[in-house]
Amino acid sequence: MQMTSMQEFRAVPLPTRRGLSRVEAAEYIGIGASKFDTMVSDGRMPKPKKIDGRRVWDVRSLDRSFEALPGGDESEHNPWDE
Repeated sequence: MQMTSMQEFRAVPLPTRRGLSRVEAAEYIGIGASKFDTMVSDGRMPKPKKIDGRRVWDVRSLDRSFEALPGGDESEHNPWDE
């Protein structure tokens, strides 16, 4: 059976729950876990909620922090987009 291009494409599904682990939160915003740690430390991403001994990131807080990041302006020209 030959694979079509849609079958080869690996889409990351949207989370089906509100709380995400550190790795899931990093993947959700499209970066690696170590970069995510840096962004949490410098305040660009939210700190986790604590549930007993577990750290969990709220999807809604991630969305707000992501929307506050610079960029996304249609007028910004990036030659790599061409």
